[in-house]
Amino acid sequence: MLKYTRGDLMFKKFKKNKNTWEDTPTHIYKENPDIFKDVTRQVLFDGAFDLPVQFRYFQVEEGGYSSLEHHEHSHFVMIYKGKGHVLLENEVHEVEEGDILTINSWQWHQFRADRGTLLGFLCMVNIERDRPSYPTEKELEDLRSNKNVPEFLDGKLQKK
Repeated sequence: MLKYTRGDLMFKKFKKNKNTWEDTPTHIYKENPDIFKDVTRQVLFDGAFDLPVQFRYFQVEEGGYSSLEHHEHSHFVMIYKGKGHVLLENEVHEVEEGDILTINSWQWHQFRADRGTLLGFLCMVNIERDRPSYPTEKELEDLRSNKNVPEFLDGKLQKK
């Protein structure tokens, strides 16, 4: 964890041509097409200045998706680039640059870059947090009983 003392300054320059911040490594989040596809992550802030949060940037390439998961901790998310869809519990929403959303404790969620472009989002979470859980067959069946959810999970929503 990075530690800063009072008076220290953190400044990271954004490199538009690369969709990255200087001195911030880009990591492939996970390579498992059954769970994630074409997602990278950069940790922009990691608990400095007595703020016990991690601030991250995720980029989902066109056609990619994050995992379908839930967990005890909450997230605060802002769509930074592009557009796509997000599943929040049992509802599917279109998202685009500037949209803000919260992901509540134990709420099923997944992001998809399925509207003809990449989807980049900023995410803030507590540093201390639990690990995600993935749906059981029964939970997945229950989710699929909701309007638009099967098309979302199957990557078949219409691009707009």
